[in-house]
Amino acid sequence: MYQVCYIVAILLTILYSLLILLYRRWFLELPTFQVKADLAPITRFSVIIPARNEAENIVRFLPSILEQHYPMELFDVTVINDHSTDDTAQQIKQLQTKYSNLQLLELSEHLDDSAINAYKKKAIEIAIVKSKGDWIVTTDADCLANPEWLMQYDAYIQQEQPVFIAAPVMFFNTGSFISLFQVLDFLSLQGITAAAVSAGSHAMCNGANLAYQKKAFYDVGQFKGIDHIASGDDMLLMQKIKQQFPGKLGYLFNSDATIQTTAMTDWKSFLNQRIRWASKATNYQDKSIFAVLLLVYLFNAMLLILAGLAFFVADGWTQLLWLIAIKTMVELSFMLPVARFFGLTNTLKWFPIMQPFHIVYTVIAGWLGKFGSYQWKGRTLQ
Repeated sequence: MYQVCYIVAILLTILYSLLILLYRRWFLELPTFQVKADLAPITRFSVIIPARNEAENIVRFLPSILEQHYPMELFDVTVINDHSTDDTAQQIKQLQTKYSNLQLLELSEHLDDSAINAYKKKAIEIAIVKSKGDWIVTTDADCLANPEWLMQYDAYIQQEQPVFIAAPVMFFNTGSFISLFQVLDFLSLQGITAAAVSAGSHAMCNGANLAYQKKAFYDVGQFKGIDHIASGDDMLLMQKIKQQFPGKLGYLFNSDATIQTTAMTDWKSFLNQRIRWASKATNYQDKSIFAVLLLVYLFNAMLLILAGLAFFVADGWTQLLWLIAIKTMVELSFMLPVARFFGLTNTLKWFPIMQPFHIVYTVIAGWLGKFGSYQWKGRTLQ
């Protein structure tokens, strides 16, 4: 039994290592977006922020969205309050006294009593109906924007003529173990996102930093067909737009376009977040994405199985540690240039220590994402 599993693990290690080394090559080949000189801003943006019990984050981060180095007459910001039980709405109203381009919507005023599974998608749809811009930009209430954020989007739209744009996201590092773990885990996801774009495939994106033409959103039927899925307001929408507008997706690879967001403060919240992300995997129409996710899952699952069997086999732990060492070295070769782009190279010293936790969480989150439910913002979702 052990020998069969060990041989399978070796084969998976080879396939996984080749994949990661390809990602490294593609990431290094991706050029940084350069804004042309003397380019005047012309794009009319509507920034949409769904918020549920985000009073503290609204105070901390919303001013960074409202105080962009971008003409105020060319952008507005809508926060749609999703049944908050704290003083989220009151904090937004207070900010409205200072910022004339800030709008508050109440999701509860636009829903009947019937239960739905995708509150965030519904909130975005309602906010888009009320929006004034030609381009929709989505982010979250716990996100900090660079002052040049919208200027970068405008330049990319003018120079590249896309209908959908994804841009980088990174977690704040508070120095705690759980924060470091999430920073490193998310760093790898962002690196893969950029690498896939470099390879010619827009495979992933994150709703904390997206922009798309309002017309394109309506042309693909809004969230119709995916509105029963709790997650996927980002990647599943990108999938719909990609299908109808081939070659018109873009990736804004510039550090000034990066959004910073908060990590989960405890393991339960973190695991629920990752289960939520994993829950949409089987809905991807691009089967190459699912194939990659399946390889990653099977590789980590096999390492976990070997860890259980190693107690009963001579040299079992030695063989397992060699596989984990190979995994770690290959991943670090990929993570180093990614960390340089995000200015996070100092966090890589923790990467080897995180390996056992990463293997276990990948298996648990992947399994529960397919077969379980999860808690998110006080709701139980499927």
